[in-house]
Amino acid sequence: QVQLVESGGGLVQAGGSLTLSCAASGGTFSDLAMGWFRQAPGKDREFVAAISRISSITYYVDSVKGRFTISRDNAKNTVYLSMSTLKPEDTAVYYCAAKRTISTSFFRTSNAYDYWGQGTQVTVSS
Repeated sequence: QVQLVESGGGLVQAGGSLTLSCAASGGTFSDLAMGWFRQAPGKDREFVAAISRISSITYYVDSVKGRFTISRDNAKNTVYLSMSTLKPEDTAVYYCAAKRTISTSFFRTSNAYDYWGQGTQVTVSS
């Protein structure tokens, strides 16, 4: 059973930056494709970014391209989401997700993932 723990959320002004971390335990991290999702109040959970388990192939939702960067450190069992030029519409609870797979691809849909973190709040003030 894989456990995921997010950290790094907080309150930031528009235009600012934050880096979220997600530490994984209970499995072989390099077997896991990883993703970040977010859910704003009253909205459905939305895909933000994904990274393959090896080769670090990445994919982003259009609204964050050029502003967010997903990365992973397999030696530290950690995936990161570096966020810059933050906007009030980025305010949400951000969730880390993991999928155990032999594929070298990334995954964009929430139902593809096997494990989820508890979420970390990101609030961007205008």
